Amino acid sequence: MTGADIRAAAEAMTGILAPLTGRDWSGPAGDLEWSCWTTVAHVAHDLLAYAGQVAGRPTDGYLPYDLRVRSDAAPAEVLRVVDACAQLLAGAVDGAEPDVRAWHWGPTDPGGFAAMGVAEILLHTHDATRGLGADWQMPADLSAAVVRRLFPDAPAGRPAEVLLWLTGRAALGDRPRRTSWSWRAAVS
Repeated sequence: MTGADIRAAAEAMTGILAPLTGRDWSGPAGDLEWSCWTTVAHVAHDLLAYAGQVAGRPTDGYLPYDLRVRSDAAPAEVLRVVDACAQLLAGAVDGAEPDVRAWHWGPTDPGGFAAMGVAEILLHTHDATRGLGADWQMPADLSAAVVRRLFPDAPAGRPAEVLLWLTGRAALGDRPRRTSWSWRAAVS
């Protein structure tokens, strides 16, 4: 996956959430304990952390910094922070050589960080739209790319539905909702 995928996911997020910025974002994001506001701010945090990993190339852990979105930031401002962080991750991924490795529970390539960034955007947009009462479907092409890259043993099915099942957000056919999961971004 590449920076273009990250940008496309961020555009999808903004496309559905920007018209909803006048709603109350203090309620829970779907089944999460976080509010919609906190969930979307979390996406920005993760995107920036992933960008730092790709740029800094640490091999033994995450770089010791965090993004803090000001608590008085309006939902529209939080979306702007997410977009900025998505652009930073996209630039870091596209600017890195394919053989670059950085730590995320093992050596992870730029494509792995791109896939994780897209996953964070898609999944938490899903969560936020559920909390805000909006109907939204994750893009099938981006969902399929995330599933291929992060979940090599995924079952067949519609990519968005499979991704929701893989991450414990929904049942899949006769498969019950998962209670634990992890993705595999590290490569050898």
